[in-house]
This record gives sequence, C-alpha cells and structure tokens, in this order.
Amino acid sequence: MLVMGLLCAPLALASPRGAHWSVRSFCRIGLVMLRLICGLRTEVRGPVPTGDVIVASKHQSFLDILIHVAALPRSRFIMKKELRWAPILGLYAMRMGSTPVARGRKGQAVTQMVQGATRNATEPGQLVIYPQGTRVAPGAVLPYKVGAGVLYQRMGKPCVPAATNAGVFWGRKSWLRRPGLAVVEYLPEIPTGLSMEAFVKRLESEIEPVSNALMAEAGHRPERHRA
Repeated sequence: MLVMGLLCAPLALASPRGAHWSVRSFCRIGLVMLRLICGLRTEVRGPVPTGDVIVASKHQSFLDILIHVAALPRSRFIMKKELRWAPILGLYAMRMGSTPVARGRKGQAVTQMVQGATRNATEPGQLVIYPQGTRVAPGAVLPYKVGAGVLYQRMGKPCVPAATNAGVFWGRKSWLRRPGLAVVEYLPEIPTGLSMEAFVKRLESEIEPVSNALMAEAGHRPERHRA
C-alpha cells in the first residue's frame, strides 16, 4: 500500500478516475498475492452491479473491501471519520468520493452521511454501505441500523445486497490469513419504493442467510453470540 500509494499519488490527485484506477489495481494485485502466498482464493458470485446503485454489504473483514473494490467499476464508501486521516488510505478514499461519518450521535451521523453521499454523487457509481455499521465477526449477531434505509429513501436509488464469508479467512483483529475460498455474493437488486422499515428487514432477511450459508460452505459453524 505504501509503495503503490506514493507512486500513484499524482494520478489520484489529478482526478477521481486516477484514484479509482490506482485503488482497483492495488486491490487486484493484493488478491493475487493472497492466493500465491497464503493460498487464500477469492470469488465473486452473482451479477456485479455496474449502475448507479447502493450496495449494502455484510462486513466481516478488510478482505471484503478489497473484493468489492476489485469487482465494482466505480465504488465509493460510507466510512468512519477516523479513516479520512489514515496515511495513504484516507487520500484515496476521499478522492474516490467516499463519505466519512462520525460515530456516536445517531441523528447527526445520519444527516452527515446523507449530505456527504449526495454531495459526492456527481458521477454514477456504486455507493457501498455496511448496514450493521462495523465489521462483524463470523457468528456474531449485530442489528441492522437505519443508515442504509435512510440512504435508500433519500437518494431514491435501488440497492444491491451483498453477503460474504471473508471473516472466516481474515479475522477482524487477526494478522493470520487462512487458506480457502473467500466469497462475496451480490444478491438480486431491491427496487426503490419500500418503506424504511420494510427495506431494512428485507436487507437482513436476504443477507444473513446467504452469509451463513457461505460460512458453512467454508466449514465454519460458529456459535452465535451478541457482538
């Protein structure tokens, strides 16, 4: 990240297109290295969204971020505010049009998220949000928050749910990378027009069973517990 971040900085500073190209190249190279060095393969299932949509994804690991960026043609993220100042990563995230959000005050965070996402929506792309608000370890139970529902209603865009088992192979607080097949699966698009409550319930009912099935496919059968 340091080497490519410095070498590609002029491209990122020149244009958002340059930032997208640089980050996608980094992620694709990283996924190849994971396969060669760690025996950790990745796979994308389902139709990859290419239009102007919201992608509401299960988030278990930094690995699922790499897979999304490598697969999506023009991704940007709702991210925690602290990452804006992270070396290298923050520069590229902001140039891609990502939206930093301060955690804590619920109403203020939601307003900040909507304003930032709308302001940065100058070109069609895929806005990735994690509806549980953070990384969730395999087997942990964490409720789905209203943020994805607010974006869905305010922006008037369809939403593509996404499931994953990435946390089985790359833990949220672990340096260990386990061999196997990490999957991100894009599910059928949810059209506009649902109420916020119905939308959030539908997200959870579609993402959780598929994520559980992907984890079971990877041989992981966790005891479910509160995150």
